Amino acid sequence: MATLLMRHADVVVCMDDAQREIPDGGLFVRDGIIEAVGSTSSMPQTADRIIDLQGHVLMPGMVNTHHHLYQNLTRLMPKAQNAPLFGWLQALYPVWERLTPEAFRVSAIIGLSELLLSGCTTSSDHQYIFPNGSRLDDSIAAAAETGIRFHALRGSMSVGQSAGGLPPDSLVESEDSILADSERLISRHHDASAASRIQIALAPCSPFSVSQELMRESAEMARKHGVRLHTHLAENAEDVAYSRERFNMTPGEYAEDLGWLGGDVWHAHCVQLDSEDLKRFSSTGTSVAHCPCSNMRLASGIAPVMPMLNAGVNVGLGVDGSSSNDSGHLLAEARQAMLLQRLREGADACGVRDMLKVATRGGAKALGREGEIGQLSVGYQADCTAFAVNDLWHAGAVHDPVASLLLCYSGVAAYTVVGGDVLVDRGVLSGVELQPLLENHRTMAERLAAGDLA
Repeated sequence: MATLLMRHADVVVCMDDAQREIPDGGLFVRDGIIEAVGSTSSMPQTADRIIDLQGHVLMPGMVNTHHHLYQNLTRLMPKAQNAPLFGWLQALYPVWERLTPEAFRVSAIIGLSELLLSGCTTSSDHQYIFPNGSRLDDSIAAAAETGIRFHALRGSMSVGQSAGGLPPDSLVESEDSILADSERLISRHHDASAASRIQIALAPCSPFSVSQELMRESAEMARKHGVRLHTHLAENAEDVAYSRERFNMTPGEYAEDLGWLGGDVWHAHCVQLDSEDLKRFSSTGTSVAHCPCSNMRLASGIAPVMPMLNAGVNVGLGVDGSSSNDSGHLLAEARQAMLLQRLREGADACGVRDMLKVATRGGAKALGREGEIGQLSVGYQADCTAFAVNDLWHAGAVHDPVASLLLCYSGVAAYTVVGGDVLVDRGVLSGVELQPLLENHRTMAERLAAGDLA
């Protein structure tokens, strides 16, 4: 039985119900499960691997609740740099049409590596385009190479421009094929166990790219198989206007009408939810994936995260795709989320620990992994991350090492551990050779920009 001992952390942030923060703390792991959390003096003295963490803060691994991994191949494309959501999408759809299965595989490994190095141990990925023979299986295989916990979201678009939708007809699929592939993926890949590193969710893309029938049938299928539901909702004013014009409903009314509220649903963005929609989310246990940098980049607005939390809505954190964020650093995303809520609600409205809870426990609950990940407690999966707080970027921040994680520079994780496996070791990825991947990725990005990848 493999054991891991992490000891002498300046602080262990448990993120448990008691909100324990343990000075000179440690963690003991056996076969991927946390067996002990406490002071270093209370830990076993031996293990197969011992990591000393003087000068570090140890915390639960963060959970990324919304991403589009393929988009790191189209970062900073000039036509999309200064556009709002709909114009941004219309500039990038023709580029994404040329993606290949290998492009999805390489971009997934690159994006997940970036997340691991930022202290993320579980990530979702919302793939809603499948050009040139691509399948969700390509990204699932890539995730397995990294070792991260992965929630693969079978996205879809079925309403193209000719039917009043936003995407080009060339990128939409028939609804029968979408549902058939959704059934196949659940049967082949979904693992509901506590230690699972691969789960499937169903995720029709958005109100402006799928039919109401597909939304209803996807919800029915998901609940039949016990998997979760995800979509984009109320991302910006254009999104809300589309829902009102096409469906004569607010986004919250639209979700309610289609059966897309409940404890098994989480919606991305929700920047423009009104007060009645917040009540709907709170009363039904529906979660939100908050993506602050993407919302700023596309000028979508500042999501009312603190009002959501105060109303009892569960909120997780997401980096969103790397064409609308241009970064996949989840700790930096938590910092931005905290700063935006202070700007929106006041300097005392959101503390560091509030947003670290969103990034850990909030994300775990949104993905249906509450009780398994998101906190450092006995019996939980050994998913954790450690950041140095004794370097140049944290000089003088001795009064509160935990607060320094967000109020100072958000650096690279020194260690990231998933199920007891050390996937980032002293700031270096284990088991992933980045350099050849980066070279391949750069070539693909250049070819995409030149119009000749596919």
